[in-house]
Amino acid sequence: MLYYVRLTKKYLTEPNSFNLKSNELCKIIQGRFVHKTDDLSIATISIDSRTAMGQPNEVFFALRGNHLDGHTFIEDLYKKGTRNFVVSQALIVPIEANVILVENVLQALQKIAQHKRESFGGRVVGITGSNGKTIVKEWLATILETSHAIVKSPGSYNSQIGVALSVWQLNDKTDLGIFEAGISKPNEMSTIGQIIQPELGVFTNIGTAHQENFESLEDKICEKLKLFKNCDHLILRADHEGVITIAKREYKGNLIPWSFSSKDEGIIKVARTSNGIQFKLDSRTYEIEAPFQDDGSLENLTHAALTAAFLGLSEKLIQEGVKNIQPLKMRLKVAQGINGNYIVDDSYTNDLAGLVKALDFMEKQNLHKSKVIILSDFGSSYSVEQYNELAKLLNDKVVDHFIGIGPAISALSEHISISSKFFDSTGDFLDRYPLDSLRDRLVLVKGSRKFQFERIVNRLSQRTHKTSLEINLDSVVKNLSTYRNKLKSDTKIMVMVKALAYGAGSFEMAKILEYHKVDYLAVAYTDEGKELREKGISLPIMVMNPSLNDGPTLAKYNLEPEVFSCNQIKSFIQDFRFVGKKLPIHIILNTGMNRLGFEEEDIPSLNALLSKENDIEVKSIFTHLAAADENEHDLFTQGQIERFQRLSPKVKFLQLTRPLYHVLNSSGIISYPLRQMDMVRLGIGLYGLDPTGTIQEDLVYPSTFKTTISQIRGIKKGESIGYGRNGKANNDSQIATIAVGYADGYSRRFGNGKAKVSINGQLAPTIGNICMDMSMVDVTDIDAKVGDEVILFGSDPTIKDLAQIAETIPYEILTNVSSRVSRVFFAE
Repeated sequence: MLYYVRLTKKYLTEPNSFNLKSNELCKIIQGRFVHKTDDLSIATISIDSRTAMGQPNEVFFALRGNHLDGHTFIEDLYKKGTRNFVVSQALIVPIEANVILVENVLQALQKIAQHKRESFGGRVVGITGSNGKTIVKEWLATILETSHAIVKSPGSYNSQIGVALSVWQLNDKTDLGIFEAGISKPNEMSTIGQIIQPELGVFTNIGTAHQENFESLEDKICEKLKLFKNCDHLILRADHEGVITIAKREYKGNLIPWSFSSKDEGIIKVARTSNGIQFKLDSRTYEIEAPFQDDGSLENLTHAALTAAFLGLSEKLIQEGVKNIQPLKMRLKVAQGINGNYIVDDSYTNDLAGLVKALDFMEKQNLHKSKVIILSDFGSSYSVEQYNELAKLLNDKVVDHFIGIGPAISALSEHISISSKFFDSTGDFLDRYPLDSLRDRLVLVKGSRKFQFERIVNRLSQRTHKTSLEINLDSVVKNLSTYRNKLKSDTKIMVMVKALAYGAGSFEMAKILEYHKVDYLAVAYTDEGKELREKGISLPIMVMNPSLNDGPTLAKYNLEPEVFSCNQIKSFIQDFRFVGKKLPIHIILNTGMNRLGFEEEDIPSLNALLSKENDIEVKSIFTHLAAADENEHDLFTQGQIERFQRLSPKVKFLQLTRPLYHVLNSSGIISYPLRQMDMVRLGIGLYGLDPTGTIQEDLVYPSTFKTTISQIRGIKKGESIGYGRNGKANNDSQIATIAVGYADGYSRRFGNGKAKVSINGQLAPTIGNICMDMSMVDVTDIDAKVGDEVILFGSDPTIKDLAQIAETIPYEILTNVSSRVSRVFFAE
C-alpha cells in the first residue's frame, strides 16, 4: 500500500482579504481608462444587465455573444446605478463612470478571476472529465461543508465564462474552493487551468461528448489534463485505461489512482460492499454506506469520498456527509402555481452561491415583476458574517418580499430593509402565513433538506397531476442560434408562438424570445396576442387569423393583423382611427397554398384602397409555402417563390418606409437559403424538429412529456388488461398503470403495444387500450417501482417516433398535449 501526504485543514494558510479598486482593476486586466471618475472599490462583477444590482461598487463586463452585445446595455445599467464598465469599444458615456477599454472583454474577466485566485490563501480542488463533474463537485461539497467554509461552482458553471464567475466568489471567509471545468474544443483548458490553479485534482472519466472537435480520444484526454499542469495531486479511476495510461505519461504530479478491480501495486483498491464502498488510505480503512449500487453512482461517490479522505476528513464525518447527499437537480425549474404565481423550485439545497444563481435565474425568467423569496437557514458552518452578506444581497436585489424560515435566518429581521416575515419552522409558516395573499408573483422556494420545503412547493403548486411537459429553455435558445447561424446578419426573425407555442406555453416562450431579441412574434388569434400583451410582452406581434370584429382589441393592444381581404382592412381601419392610431397590416399573397391570401386579380382593388387611406402602414408582404419540407415538390416551391417575387412589387403603398418581404418558414430557411429576403418565420424548428432532416443532428428536443407510475400489479398468463379486454398477458407479467391518458394528449393510437415509454432507461410497451386518464405498460423485465418517472416522449422515444406510430406529423403530437398538463420550464 502506498502512503500519501494528505492535505489536512491545519496546513491551510490564512486566507487573504481581497480589496480592489478601479485603478488596480485597470492594471490587472491591462486596460486603459477612456473615462475616469473616482477610484471606486470593486465588490461585485456582472455580465448580465438583467441581474446586475446597479451599485457603484459593481463592474460590468460588456461581453459580446453571437447575437447579444453587452455594450448596448451600458446606458440602462448606468441609469440603474452601475458605475464601472469594462468595454472593448470606445463609447460616449455619462461623466460619472469609470470606463476601462480592453482588447478582449472575456480575457479581462478571466484575468480578474485569476488575480482573485492568486490572492486566495486556501486550498482549491479542480474537477474535470466527460461525465459526473457536477455530481462529484456537489457531493464533495456536501461531505465537506461541516468542516470547511466552501465556495463551489454554481450548478454546472464550467465554461470559459462560468469558471471565471465561479472563482470570483472566493473570499476571505473561505478556506476551500471546489470548481469544475469543461471543454468542448482544443486549446480551451489552459486558460481555465490558469484561473482555477487546483492543488488537488479529480479526473472523473472520459466519454464521447464533443469528440467531433478532437482528432482522437487521446487528444481530448490530453486537453483535459492541462487543468492539472501545476497540480500537486490527481485522483482518477485506473479502470479507465485510456485516462490512466495518458496521465502516467503527461501528468508530472502525485498520481492517486483507484480501481474497483485492479490489484496492481500503487492503485487504491475500492471494494463494493453490500451497502456501499470500502477503501484504505494511509493504512486507515473507510467503510462508506451509500443509498445506491449502480456503477456510475459508486464511481462518483468514490471520487468524492476519496477526495474528502485525502483532505483529512474522518470516516465518521464522510459518512455523515454522504447521508446528506440528495438527488442532484441539474437545472432550476419554474412551473405554474396557484393564484397566477410561478414557482421556482430549489427546495433541497441551500447555500449562498446557490442562492445567487437562483436569484439570477429569477431575473432571467422575469415572468412576473413582483418577486418573493422563501428561504431557510443555511448549514451549520455558516457564520454571522455570511448571514450579513445574505442580508446585503437581499437588500440589493430587486425582491419585493422575503420569507425567512429557521432560527438563524430569523436573526436577520432587523437587517433586511425589504418587506419580510420570519418563522421558526416550515410547519409554523404553513400554519400562519396566508398563502392566498401570494398572487401573480414569481416565488423562489429554496431551503435545506431538513426543512422539507417540498411541503411548501406542494401547497403553492397549481396542480397535483403528476403529468407534465418539461421545456428546457437552454435547448430552445440553442435551436434559435442554430437557425440564426443560417441567416444573413440583417435578416429578421419572426417566431411562431401560436397554439401555446406548439404546446410549450406562449407567454413563457415569448419571454425568452424577447430577451434573445427576435424581431417579431406571431399568434393565430387575437386573444392569444391580447394575453401576451397583458402579461408584459412588448415585441411586435402579428395575428394570423383575426376576425372582423377584432378591431378594437387589435388597436387597444397594439397587435398587427395579417390581412387577406379588403373588407378586413376597411373594418379594422375604423377601429384604429377611433383611438388615433394607424392600422399596421401584414399582407399575405396566395401563391399556391390556397388557404388565405390576396389573389393576383385582387391586387388592383387592394392598391386602390391603400392609395386613398393615409392611416395604413404596411408592415410586411409575405406568402406561405405549402411544401418547402419535401424535395419532391421543389419545382412547386420554387414556383411559389417566383410568383411572390412577381406579384409583391405590384402592391403599391403610400408610405416612405419599405415593408418587410418574407416567404421562408423553418423548412424554407434550410432548403432555400438564398431566398431569405428581409425576414424569415421560425416555427417547429425552434422545438428541435427539422422537417427537411438536413440539420436534425444540430438541433435538440427541448420538450419532454413525462408522468409517473401509479401502481404495479402482477398479471397471470391469459388475463386481460384494460377496456374492451384488448390487452392480453402472453406470460405472467408485471403491469404498471401510469398517470396519463388521451385527455392529456397521449393518443389512443399509442395503445396495444404500438408505442413504448421509457422507465429507468428501458423501453416498456403499452398494453391494452389507452384510457382517458390512465394507461398501462408492461414492466415485466424492468426494475420499476411506484412513483418512478415515465418518459412519454423526449430523447427516446422522440416526438417523431410517436408521430410515425400515429401516422401524423410532429406538430400534432406537440399541440395535442392538454392544457391540464402542467408546463415546467428549465434553464441551466
